[in-house]
Amino acid sequence: MRSDDRPVQWAVSAGQVAYPDAVAAMEARAAAIAAGEAAELVWLLEHPPIYTAGVSARDADLLHADRFPVHRTGRGGQFTYHGPGQRVAYVMLDLRARRRDVHAFVTALEDWVILALDSFGVRGEIRPGRVGVWVESRTSGAPPREDKIAAIGVKIRKWVSFHGISLNVEPDLDHFAGIVPCGITDHGVTSLVDLGRPVTLDEVDEALRQGFQAIFGPVVRGDPPL
Repeated sequence: MRSDDRPVQWAVSAGQVAYPDAVAAMEARAAAIAAGEAAELVWLLEHPPIYTAGVSARDADLLHADRFPVHRTGRGGQFTYHGPGQRVAYVMLDLRARRRDVHAFVTALEDWVILALDSFGVRGEIRPGRVGVWVESRTSGAPPREDKIAAIGVKIRKWVSFHGISLNVEPDLDHFAGIVPCGITDHGVTSLVDLGRPVTLDEVDEALRQGFQAIFGPVVRGDPPL
């Protein structure tokens, strides 16, 4: 929650947004927030198929460098995939008006995703040492396994956050095969549709909006930054 309860702008882009354009818009908005010239913003969008590498990415985890464009980025974390059917939420919040605690912020992002998943009867969980949100998948006759359904990677500059979360709604899960997602080889990747929840992006957006308000405070409709 903000100390003054001012609402966060909430914007959704129609169609796919090129990753470099989104990063440039995020950085500009975060700088404006830090300067007191713009309101906080959560920006929901989709990207064309890409791999992104966070500051901890290992070259060995990029298995097929020629499959999709690869973007090196300043967010936390390792390699991840973005593409159609995945809801990306870029979170530009002023932690000076909230709590200057990066660990608490990441935990709040995880709690937000877990609340949204609960709207669809999916139990999301966190695991020590593994950032992101995980679900237990069961197949008849096989032991249960843990799969990742949402990745989290953030950047903090002047106590303003950017980058954020990606939640798998209905992406092509085969696209993750070009990388070792988040550097973890012992677990897989799943999506809401893969779990038998045929939801739409609009339904996910509403679940995210309600969950965000429960964790971070009120939102008001805003315009995408590009």
